[in-house]
Amino acid sequence: MTTAQLILLDHAVALLGVVSWFGAGIAAVLRRHQLGFGLLVAAVLVTLARVATVSVLAGRGWWFVAEKVLLGLPLLGVAGVAAVLIAGPRLWVARTAAGEDLPASCVVSLFTAAYAALAGLLVTFLAGYPLTWSTALITVSLVSAGSALTARVVARETQDEGSRVGTDRHAAFTRRRFVNAAVGAGVVGAGGTGVALLLRPIGSAVTGGGPAHSSSSHHAMSVADLRGFASPSAGGVRRRYVLTAKNATARLASGREIDAWTYNGQVPGPAITATEGDLIEVTLRNSDIEDGVTLHWHGYDVPCGEDGVPGLTQRPVTPGEEFVYRFRADQVGTYWYHTHEASDPGVRKGLYGTLVVTPRDGQPAGVGSGGRQQLDLTLPVHTFAGTVVVGDQDGRTAPTAAPGTEVRLRLINTDSDPHRLALAGTRFRVAAVDGRDLNHPEQVRDVSLRLPAGGRYDLMFVMPDTAVALVLDNDRDTGVLLRPDDDAEREPRIEDTSDWPELDLLRYGTPARAPFDPDTADRDFTLVLDRAAAMVDGRPAYAQAVNGLGHPSIPDLMVAEGDVVRFRVVNRSLETHPWHLHGHPVLILSRDGTVSSGSPLWVDTFEVRAGEVWEVAFKADNPGIWMNHCHNLPHAEQGMMLRVSYDGVTTPFGDAHASHG
Repeated sequence: MTTAQLILLDHAVALLGVVSWFGAGIAAVLRRHQLGFGLLVAAVLVTLARVATVSVLAGRGWWFVAEKVLLGLPLLGVAGVAAVLIAGPRLWVARTAAGEDLPASCVVSLFTAAYAALAGLLVTFLAGYPLTWSTALITVSLVSAGSALTARVVARETQDEGSRVGTDRHAAFTRRRFVNAAVGAGVVGAGGTGVALLLRPIGSAVTGGGPAHSSSSHHAMSVADLRGFASPSAGGVRRRYVLTAKNATARLASGREIDAWTYNGQVPGPAITATEGDLIEVTLRNSDIEDGVTLHWHGYDVPCGEDGVPGLTQRPVTPGEEFVYRFRADQVGTYWYHTHEASDPGVRKGLYGTLVVTPRDGQPAGVGSGGRQQLDLTLPVHTFAGTVVVGDQDGRTAPTAAPGTEVRLRLINTDSDPHRLALAGTRFRVAAVDGRDLNHPEQVRDVSLRLPAGGRYDLMFVMPDTAVALVLDNDRDTGVLLRPDDDAEREPRIEDTSDWPELDLLRYGTPARAPFDPDTADRDFTLVLDRAAAMVDGRPAYAQAVNGLGHPSIPDLMVAEGDVVRFRVVNRSLETHPWHLHGHPVLILSRDGTVSSGSPLWVDTFEVRAGEVWEVAFKADNPGIWMNHCHNLPHAEQGMMLRVSYDGVTTPFGDAHASHG
């Protein structure tokens, strides 16, 4: 069973425990003592099952169980043992005597255990990581308050019932009123727990790292001064582009029309291409996008002032304004660009495009190794209103490639969710991941690939004399079909790829020495991803949190130029988080404790699935202040982003913590 499945099972068991304890208390109040005893036994068994699930989770990773082991289970254990000792014997004796009232202590003990079970569940969902003394004290105090309130209600109702000239109807009314009051106490306690946890003191929650560097260094520099080169390198040329952001009705190749936010009225935006050493100069203009726009060069390690993060590296480009980006094309590979201002709606509605830099190797365009013809296709994958669009096509393209042609498919996931890919009909190599070449990748066949949000794969193969199909998300009608000729009358048979195993890139390719030793890192951080009650941009929210906090309350990861930085990302939630660091590629070290054993895997976006723990490292060689966030863009908007800040670097652009993810 995976850790994610165990977490889900633990949540289900915890919820069943809440229901069982409350059920036992309610049955006792209603004098259904046989049912109450049965529910008490069930509650005990469920609690023991919870101990088992938590024990297994503890063996998988301490981050997942801190609040359970240190708070939830001890609190429930004390309350549960008290309920068994106080109410158990009386329920056993009274189970054959329906209609007999139990002592108030029995009822109070059962409801106290129910409040403890509910509080433990709420802490898991609302407080998250890390567990603090304030969280523990708030939780214990509210459970105690619920217990005291229940005892007071019991005493009052007992007194009221004794003073009445009792009838069965009056007694039934009293018991119903008590049940309502007791359950109401649980609801109020739950709400109070949520509010109290939301308002709990906020401290530094980023673990590790050692002493923080001061930003008041006399060597201070501004991100506004960290700009790109003004000229190409020797042999390069200046490549100028003008991108105008505007609302438009975009027509896809299928004829379907969509209301979109566009660059130059098209979706995706104009393809930006360059040869290694060229100077890329892009003028961004905003025609009528009221939210403002920028250009972020996803995965391209531009100088910080060119990174396109509003409120951090520049101000957003509002209607009627423009901004010029310049950077040298020193990185060969497959990349993309998108707005970073209100990026969730912006990218979703069409503010994205591709960036491809090819090597300056002297080969004529379209000619590969050994003089073979070459076909190079750049294919962004995007979803418009539930329809997957490959490139600028709504459906399947059908280019042709003569047998023997070297084909490169540059696949770019511009969505916030992953896509499953399968290449049917040929052997192939994963030549590059996130624009970086792999070391001696071997040919594979009949395997699938999972492309993270924001990620890129370059697949290479030699065209056979039969059709080749790129299948997306197990849908044989969605993807790209390559034919060896232009005979459109013959409909090729496309294999069923749904049961193909997923290729593990951590074990793919040939190992090689890393350029630095991550075991001697200068800085070490831990980021725990989860849902939690937190403040996001000054507003209370059930946030996508990092270490229990939401943006902009998450402390910066402070580094100095030249540092080797190691950090681990721990996913406590049941969601997938594609993690993206700006300005630096990261080297994947391990996943769930399994060390990467294939080609060194350098990425800018790595997918941390539910329950996983990833360790990565990078060299701090690009000074600036950089966003470090989930590239599921709604998650970023809901608080899951922070910054990597170099010692002495400042920003003059608005709120220093803004990012407009």
